[in-house]
Amino acid sequence: MRIIFSRFKYLIVISILCFLDQYSKIYISLNINKLINKDLLILTIEYIRNYGAAFNILSGSRLFLSLISIISTIILMYLIFIRKDKRINKYGLSFIAAGSIGNGVDRIFYGYVIDFIKIKFVDFPVFNIADLAINIGILVLIINYFRYRR
Repeated sequence: MRIIFSRFKYLIVISILCFLDQYSKIYISLNINKLINKDLLILTIEYIRNYGAAFNILSGSRLFLSLISIISTIILMYLIFIRKDKRINKYGLSFIAAGSIGNGVDRIFYGYVIDFIKIKFVDFPVFNIADLAINIGILVLIINYFRYRR
């Protein structure tokens, strides 16, 4: 029973992050006229359809990027739910999986990913909640690697 609950925690993290990602993209799409170029403290809302991967690389490769999303999600699910690892690593992988699923859903169903968050004070590409989740997950894994490295 304890094993099931511990795995359930990761599924909850993935589900919440996927929901936030998909909800935010739908909300932005439905309210684009009210929100476009709206300043929010340190952020600006922009609306971009990204037909590629990060930084719009491989633009127009919908099938390839969709397959990469599916394969990476399967691998991440294996690492989270089957392979033995530290709990903190599983949380980091859960964030990455949520981002992979969130952007993968967009690629598979729409052919593009909606990006809408622009940081005002840094010249950085527009991104979304799934991208943020992936980067947080990677950061958790990197910090944990250096923290427990011997």
